[in-house]
Amino acid sequence: MTSALSEPTYRRLFAAQVVALLGTGLLTVALSLLAFDVAPTRAGEVLATAFTVKMVAYVAVAPLVTAVTSRWNPRAVMVGADAVRFAVALALPWVDQAWHVYVLIAVLQSASATFTPTFQAVIPVVLTSERQYTHGLSLSRLAYDLEAVLSPMIAAGLLLVMSYHGLFVGTASGFVLSAVLVLRSGLSAPGAPSGALFWSRATAGVAMFRSRRSLRTLFLLDLAAACAVATVLVGTVVVVREDLGRGPASVAVALAAFGAGSMVVALMTPRWLEHHTDLTSMLVGGGLCALLLIVAVPVVGDRGSWPVLLVVWCALGAASSMVLTPSGRIVNAAVSVAERPAAFAAHFSLSHACYLVAYPVAGWLGGLTSVAAATGVLGAAAALATGAAIVIRPR
Repeated sequence: MTSALSEPTYRRLFAAQVVALLGTGLLTVALSLLAFDVAPTRAGEVLATAFTVKMVAYVAVAPLVTAVTSRWNPRAVMVGADAVRFAVALALPWVDQAWHVYVLIAVLQSASATFTPTFQAVIPVVLTSERQYTHGLSLSRLAYDLEAVLSPMIAAGLLLVMSYHGLFVGTASGFVLSAVLVLRSGLSAPGAPSGALFWSRATAGVAMFRSRRSLRTLFLLDLAAACAVATVLVGTVVVVREDLGRGPASVAVALAAFGAGSMVVALMTPRWLEHHTDLTSMLVGGGLCALLLIVAVPVVGDRGSWPVLLVVWCALGAASSMVLTPSGRIVNAAVSVAERPAAFAAHFSLSHACYLVAYPVAGWLGGLTSVAAATGVLGAAAALATGAAIVIRPR
């Protein structure tokens, strides 16, 4: 995977991605604690709504904004997106109403929905060989997993010496450094021709997902993984702070346990896939997501304990990573080179649409009933999705 880093432009762009991800990870922890302060009795609902707003931006705003900016220089687009995210991160500590959180998160995630597709589009321009491009994709996936582990750990350390408001400053710093690295990357890729609109590519990609069995199977397994991720991201702060009565740093530790499980599987996946097919790995991961969510029901209920929660959260991270890590290979194998941009664009939107369903169930149902009830419903949904994937998978 290190061969891609020998290209100076990619090395700086990858570094920009890493620091922006670390900033976003600090934001996730800070946002959980902010939700608890703004609405102590409705923290799960506030957090679920904020994450739902994020997914709406990813699913709906990304195609529209990318269509507008497709003719612009991608370096200017990414720097502009970082500037918007920096401003929002500095504004978040001053809010005292839930709707303030929703508005600012909508703006911040719209900027992220602009940055991410632009970043993904320039990587094959920078890494022209297939081998380097594959390594670049692998590094990007590992960066997401490392962020899930390191950001909560860094947040836990910072929370020992400062209030959670300081985490927003760390988030803003990450976006500033990301913008500087993009500016210094030397990227000179021109904008896309005026006819190459993201929305048209996304529409063509959705048709591929409807008509091709392997892609329909991938969508169902993405839904199973989304149920696991939503349970952890939405429910952790409620279970740790309210049910277990632990401090803010414990929220970060629990999220780090989830990220650690994901990272271990991501590191093991290349060797695992030498002996097993992509779909086999993903189906096992989907089944484990469902099973572990059912197991988690008493853990997040009256019979929960801190050590058991960490073990289950780590296992859920591993199970979700078994689904998410090989997903790009499924898309790549199902389409031709010419179809690849549209297919990956559709996967970006459709996979995030799964979270648009899972986050409200985790937060709003959890607020109306209990975290345990929401976890049980999501476990059942993951089981149904995985079962359907087994039935329709390619033979």
